[in-house]
Amino acid sequence: MTTAVLVLVGLLLVALVAAFLLRRRFLLSGLGAVTMWLRAPGTSRWAVGVAWYSGDMLLWYRALSLSVRPNRRLCRAQFQVDARRRPTAADLSLPDESVILTVRTGSGPQELAMDSSTVTGFLSWIESAPPVDR
Repeated sequence: MTTAVLVLVGLLLVALVAAFLLRRRFLLSGLGAVTMWLRAPGTSRWAVGVAWYSGDMLLWYRALSLSVRPNRRLCRAQFQVDARRRPTAADLSLPDESVILTVRTGSGPQELAMDSSTVTGFLSWIESAPPVDR
């Protein structure tokens, strides 16, 4: 009985790891997929994830999750970049070559961090949004 339980737990663990790896591979294989860190202002923790440019939406999926739904949906027409900076000592979890953008979105202010080579494409995507009637 104990051996059967251990085998079952082992198989479940292997299936969970396989599902996690397949999800990550699927997310990163899409066109327009980039690694992006996200942090809400006032918090100290960065969350790593995969962002997809999907038409007029930026879909952000948490990297350490099994969910197939995006954790955040940010509308391109509502983005406004307020500041750009390099990581400081307080941003320990970010790579040194990353760039942090402070942005305002329809869901409130956010901080996005990405590799410096990704920033140009991201800013071009924001600027190419169609005009919004106000």
